[in-house]
Amino acid sequence: MGSKPWLYPAPAYRNLESFWDTDDDAPGPRCGHTLTAVAATKTQGPRLILFGGATAIESGSGGAPGIRLAGVTNCIHSYDVLTRKWTRLRPAGEPPSPRAAHAAAAVGSMVVFQGGIGPAGHSTDDLYVLDLTNDKFKWHRVVVQGQGPGPRYGHVMDLVAQRYLVTVSGNDGKRVLSDAWVLDTAQKPYVWQRLNPEGDRPSARMYATASARSDGMFLLCGGRDASGTPLADAYGLLMHRNGLWEWTLAPGVSPSPRYQHAAVFVGARLHVTGGALRGGRAVEGDAAIAVLDTAAGVWLDRNGLVTSRVNKAPSDDPSLESMRRCRHAAASVGVRIYVHGGLKGDILLDDFLVAENSQFQTDVNPSALMSGSPRSNSPNLSPFSSTSTPDDRSETPTSGFLGMDKDSMEKLAEASAAEAKVANAVWQSAQAASASPEETSLSDGNSQSAETTSEGSDTEADVRLHPRAVVVAKETVGNLGGMVRQLSLDQFENESRRMIPSHNDLSNPTKKFARQRSPQGLHKKIISTLLRPRNWKPPVNRKFFLDSYEVGELCYAAEQIFMHETTVLQLKAPIKVFGDLHGQFGDLMRLFDEYGFPSTAGDITYIDYLFLGDYVDRGQHSLETITLLLALKIEYPDNVHLIRGNHEAADINALFGFRIECIERMGESDGIWAWTRFNQLFNYLPLAALIEKKIICMHGGIGRSINSVEQIEKLERPITMDAGSIVLMDLLWSDPTENDSIEGLRPNARGPGLVTFGPDRVTDFCKRNKLQLIIRAHECVMDGFERFAQGQLITLFSATNYCGTANNAGAILVVGRELVIVPKLIHPLPPPFQSPETSPERVTDETWMQELNIQRPPTPTRGRPQPELDRSSLAYI
Repeated sequence: MGSKPWLYPAPAYRNLESFWDTDDDAPGPRCGHTLTAVAATKTQGPRLILFGGATAIESGSGGAPGIRLAGVTNCIHSYDVLTRKWTRLRPAGEPPSPRAAHAAAAVGSMVVFQGGIGPAGHSTDDLYVLDLTNDKFKWHRVVVQGQGPGPRYGHVMDLVAQRYLVTVSGNDGKRVLSDAWVLDTAQKPYVWQRLNPEGDRPSARMYATASARSDGMFLLCGGRDASGTPLADAYGLLMHRNGLWEWTLAPGVSPSPRYQHAAVFVGARLHVTGGALRGGRAVEGDAAIAVLDTAAGVWLDRNGLVTSRVNKAPSDDPSLESMRRCRHAAASVGVRIYVHGGLKGDILLDDFLVAENSQFQTDVNPSALMSGSPRSNSPNLSPFSSTSTPDDRSETPTSGFLGMDKDSMEKLAEASAAEAKVANAVWQSAQAASASPEETSLSDGNSQSAETTSEGSDTEADVRLHPRAVVVAKETVGNLGGMVRQLSLDQFENESRRMIPSHNDLSNPTKKFARQRSPQGLHKKIISTLLRPRNWKPPVNRKFFLDSYEVGELCYAAEQIFMHETTVLQLKAPIKVFGDLHGQFGDLMRLFDEYGFPSTAGDITYIDYLFLGDYVDRGQHSLETITLLLALKIEYPDNVHLIRGNHEAADINALFGFRIECIERMGESDGIWAWTRFNQLFNYLPLAALIEKKIICMHGGIGRSINSVEQIEKLERPITMDAGSIVLMDLLWSDPTENDSIEGLRPNARGPGLVTFGPDRVTDFCKRNKLQLIIRAHECVMDGFERFAQGQLITLFSATNYCGTANNAGAILVVGRELVIVPKLIHPLPPPFQSPETSPERVTDETWMQELNIQRPPTPTRGRPQPELDRSSLAYI
C-alpha cells in the first residue's frame, strides 16, 4: 500500500437518505435549531437529538428589507444513527418554551438546553434536561442556585472534560457579551460560576460556535462582534490542574470570517461548515467547508492546507455549493459529521448531509456505523495532490541551501582523534563490565526473544509517516501565520546524507551533596525567565542567572521524579518528539514558537513532549537548555519526558563544551560544582520510551546486543557508562548502517568497539517486540529527519547548522492520536552579518565554543570517503 495522508483536506458532504413512519416524525425545514449527539444506552444505539428552531420565514415588516424567522417551535426529534430513522419524541414533564438560537450539550445520555429567543422574547436562563436514559423519556428543569449567565441568545455551550458545563458569549438583548460561565455537573447543589480566565481573551461576540474536544479543550470559533463584523479567530479555553482557566489563541489562518455557522470536533479536528458574512451573504467557495486541525495548528479546506485568506475562483465541487447556508446544526458520531437544515438566502432547508472525517480513522466500530449506512464519497476525500507546480518546486529544499560549502566539508573531514580515544575507552569499560553472554552475543534465527510489555499486533499498520512535512519558510522565520507550507518527503534531496557527530561517554563523578531545602518556586522562576519562544535573547554578559545552590536544588527536585519513573517510559499519543539539541537554545525556542510550546498558554494540556537526549555540548547555551527542560519536567511531570543521550555523561561533556561553559559562565568553583551535580542527575534519566506500545524511542539504536525491550527495562538506574554493559553502550552510541542495502553489523566510524546495524536488525527487532517504528536521534541529518529500513526507523535531529558548519535543518516529529507522524522543520538562520539580531546562536564574541568545535570537529558526512586515520583505527567486530 502507498502512503496514507495525515493532514486530510476538509471532507466532502453528501445527502444522506433517511426515513420516518409519519410526516409528524420528519423534522422538516428549520433553522436556528440544535443537533446533539447522544451516546448509545443499553436499549438504544447512538442518536442525534434535534430541538427547537424556526420553521417558517416572513418578509420584513413595514417595507423593511430582509426576512423574519417565524414558526418557532419546541418540538424534538430523534435520529437513530444505525437505522437512519427519524422519530418525533413526546417526553413526559414540562418542556421548555419554543425557542431558537439556543444552546445545547450532551451530558451522558441526557441533553441540556439553555437560553435562546422565542415568540415572547428571551427565554429564561433555566437549564432544561431531556433524560434519555430509559425508554420513558422525560423533561426536567434543573434548579440552579445563585446568579447565572441570565437570559441570552446566540451563545454557545458544551460539556468540558465530561464534567463542566461551559457557556460563553451571546446577546442579552442589550449588548453583545464576552463572559464565560461554568457549572460543575458533579457537584450539588448546582451553581453557575462566572469565570475570569487568564490569557488572550476573545472579544465580545454572538452567533459563534463552540465544541469541546474529548480531552477537555473548549474551542470557540468565529462569530459576529457588536458592530456586525464577522470574526475569523478561534480560541481554546483550558482548565488547569489547579482549577484555574485560561484562554489561548488558536494558530493558523482561517479560510474566512463567519457567523451563524456550525462546528463540531471529530478527534482533534474541528469541522466548520457554512456561515454568513456581513450583510447576510453566505460564506462560499472553498471556505464553505473547513477544518481546524488542533493537533497540527493549521486550517484546511477542500484543497488542503490554508496559508492565506484570499478569494478563490468559484469551484464546481457540489459539496461546497451544498454548504452555502447559515443557521444550520451539526453533530458528530464516530468519524461522521451530520448537518441538518439551515437557511440559504430566503429558503429554509430540510436536507440532511453527512461526511466522514477521513478514510483511515477508526474512532468507532466501522461495522456499527456502516450497518445500513452508505459510505461517504471516498474520491472526494483525496489526499494532497502529488503533482508539483512551479511554486512547489521553488519551495523544495535544494542541496544549494541545505548542502555544505567546500570549507565546511573540509572542516568536517577533520575527524576528531580525541573523540576516537574517548569512544575506545568507553568500549573497553563496557566490555570489561559486561558479564552476560546473553547481552553480548547476537541471537540466531531460531532463538526466542524475551517477552516484552509491548502488546501491539505486528499485523496492524497503525503507525504511518505522513507523505508531507511541515516547513517554516526560511525567509520569514518567527511568524507562523501564513508562513507554513508542506513539502513532499520524496522531494527532500538530502535524505541519506547523514552526518556523524562526535559523541562519547564515560562514568560520572561520585561527589555526594547534602540535601537542602528547596527554594519555593525555583522551577517557576526558571520557566518565566527562559520560556520565551518569541523574544528570548542570550544574556549580554554571558553570566548565567542561577547560582550553584539553585542548580543543586533544581537537580534534586528533578531527580526525585526520575527516580520514580521506569527505565522505559510508557507514553501515550499525541506527543511531540525532539532530537538532539546540543545547547542550541535558540533553536529550541524557534521550534516552540513555530509549533507550540509546553505551557498552559501553549499546548501542554493536550499534547505531551518527549526529548531524546544530548541536551548539552557543542552549542553556546547548554545551561539554558538543560535547566529549562528540567524545570518543565518539574512543572509538568506527567507531560514532559526526558531520556538520556550519550552526551549526558561526565567524561563526554567534559570534552565537548558543557564543563567549559559551566566554568566560563558560573565561575570556576560554582561551575565545577554545578557541572558535577548535573552529571549525577544524568545517571537517573530514563533510557527509552514506548509510545502506545507501538513506537520505541531511544537515543542511539539497538546495536549488536539489544533484541528485546526487556533488556533495556532490566538496566537499573542510577547507571554510569562503565557499569552499563554493552546494552547501554549500544542504546546510546550505535547507528544505522549507511543505507538499506548494507545489512548485518558493521564497524562504526565513531571509534573502536562501536557498531552500525542494518535494516535486517531493525525488521527483526520490531517483529520480535511487536513494534512498528523506532525513533532515534544521535546523528545529524541534513533535513532534520531521515528514514531507514524502509521507514521502520527514523533518525531525528532538532539543532540546525550543527557545530556552525553543517547547514542542516532541524526537525521534530508530531505523533498524532491515530499514530500518524508529521515531520515539522525549521531552517538554519542566516549568518550574523545578514541578520545579527535574529541569530542568537551566532554571537560573534562567543568564540570559545567555536574554537572547541574546530579542535574536536564532528566526523564527515555519511556516505563520503572517510579519512584513512579513522578507518585504520576501527576494530573488527
